[in-house]
This record gives sequence, structure tokens and C-alpha cells, in this order.
Amino acid sequence: MNRTITAVPGIRAGHAHDTDARTGCTVVLGPFRAAVHVPGFATGTRELHAIQPTSLVERVDAVLLTGGSAFGLAAADGVVQWLEERNAGFETGAGRVPVVPAAVLFDLAEGRPDLRPDAAMGRAACDRAGTQPLAEGAVGAGTGATVGKLLGRAGASRGGIGSWAQRCGAWTIGAIAAVNAFGDVVDADGRIVAGARDASGRFVDSMKQLGSGAATPDFSQTHTNTTLAVIATDAPLSRTALHALAQAAAAAFAARIRPVFTPFDGDVIFAVSTADEPAAHSPGGLLAVSAAAQQVLETAILRGVQA
Repeated sequence: MNRTITAVPGIRAGHAHDTDARTGCTVVLGPFRAAVHVPGFATGTRELHAIQPTSLVERVDAVLLTGGSAFGLAAADGVVQWLEERNAGFETGAGRVPVVPAAVLFDLAEGRPDLRPDAAMGRAACDRAGTQPLAEGAVGAGTGATVGKLLGRAGASRGGIGSWAQRCGAWTIGAIAAVNAFGDVVDADGRIVAGARDASGRFVDSMKQLGSGAATPDFSQTHTNTTLAVIATDAPLSRTALHALAQAAAAAFAARIRPVFTPFDGDVIFAVSTADEPAAHSPGGLLAVSAAAQQVLETAILRGVQA
């Protein structure tokens, strides 16, 4: 049974990566309506304005999550080329222009910093995209992901890609997360499952150490963080409703990452709907979908570090 984001009707997703360079990218193919919430302070992005509720373009063709810091945005060029060859994109009268919002995480210090996701890797991710259960762990955009950077890279734990999906009434809600956070990742009982470790290998509890003033971060490496997420559903949500959904889903970050939304994280949350047309939703209906989105994203974050 498929319990990953590709269980959502209309969603295809795929990875490409270089295990030696410890970097990669993950594409989610549409088309779909989309919105974005950016709670991060250190982001690297492309075409986010194209998915604002007031923008001209009603639907986008793909969303890309990628490693490689700002260099990795080049992978989006390959996704655009792949889509253009399939006659996808926004009709301009002079041809179709694929719209591919993208966001990056920092993994340059994990492998070879001179090898980053490029157009060829973006194309490869598209070639591998499908509706099969999505691979999790150190794959795609999560290949070089780490979490728990309080004491620097030496004490960090492996991060990665996680995904989950569930039903919410008549609809399916799915999520994917590339977990590369400064903070620790905790389970529903508050236990640290991945995070900063001391020299003995024990978790140090970054939230407690920082809150008490007992620890000072290794500021030479605090720029190496970001958690990226995509929430997908077949519920017929408008772009305005999707923006509210992405904002609500940020609660999943706060529930599973401690500390969260730090000055050194570039967190970005996309929300997409594959339904043909948006429909009016009551506040109660949107609340139910938002609750499901938080649940699946919490699970995706946990699976990203456990896989």
C-alpha cells in the first residue's frame, strides 16, 4: 500500500542524487494549483512570486526541492526543459513556458562542494518520477541532509527525505519533507530521535541547552540548515486556501523540530492541489484538511530522519 505523497491522485514524484557528492534533488510533478509559506530566515528560492494568490498563473507544472544551496537552483532548468519537451507550461501565445517554483537546502559541506544538482540532475529526477511509493532516507534532496547542528557537523545526525499520506474524508493528503534542520527532531512524546550529540554519542537536547544559556552554537556552521516540505491534496482548494494550508502545516515543524524557525534555517512549505477546479470551502472543511496536513507532515519529518 502506498502511504507516501504519490498516493495523492495526480501527483508524481522522483529523486536524483549523487551519493559521492552527498547531494541531490526531488521533483513533484503536476500540474496543480500551488501556494507557499516561507517561515525561514535563510532561504534560497526560485519563482515563488508565481504562486502568490494574486499572480496571473493559475497552475504550476512542478515543484523542485534541491540540495546544493543557491547553486542547486540550476536543477530547475532541467525540469523546465523536460516539461517544455512535453508541451507543458503556461500558454503565452509564443509558446508554453513551464513554471517550476523551487527551494534549496545547504549540503555543500557534506560531500564535494564543487558537485551540485544541475540541469541534468533535474531532468533525471523527472525521468524517474512516477506514482510508485516514494523512496525515503538519504535520497534526492535529502541525500546530504543533517540535523542537530548545535555542536557543529561532528555532532550532527543524519537527516533525509520522509513522506506520508492519509485520507481525510473524501480527500487524500500527502506530504514530503527534506529534513536538514539546525534543531533536533523529536517524536510525539518529546523524545529526541535525531539531533546534536556530545563526544560520548549522547543527545544533548539543543532546546534545553540553548534555553538555559549552557551552550553556544558553533556559528561557523549555523548557516547549513533548512527543512523543505510539500503538502499535496486532491481536495479542490483555491490558491488562497492553499496558502492558509501551508501556514497551518508549519505547526508540524514546531511539533517535531526543536528549536525551530531559527535565524539559520531557510524553511519553505509548499501546498498544492491537483483538483481541476477550486471549490468553496467552509472554515470547518479547511480546518479538517489543515489538521490532516499537520499530521502527515509531522510523520514525514520523523520518517525523514528514521529512514
